[in-house]
Amino acid sequence: MEPMPTFLESLGDYPRWFVVACLTIVAAVGLWILVKVLKWTLYLLIAVVLLGGGAAVVWYLLR
Repeated sequence: MEPMPTFLESLGDYPRWFVVACLTIVAAVGLWILVKVLKWTLYLLIAVVLLGGGAAVVWYLLR
């Protein structure tokens, strides 16, 4: 069996339930941030599509 990486050895001093609870909180916060970024990316994409479509309509009307 290979030895644990050094950054995991320090976690061995804590109770397993505490490590799992902290990892759960970190994962939930990471997921929340990812959802926020994706939501704003979607809003930006919708705005770009609407502006591009509106510009195309105006261009075709003026041609």
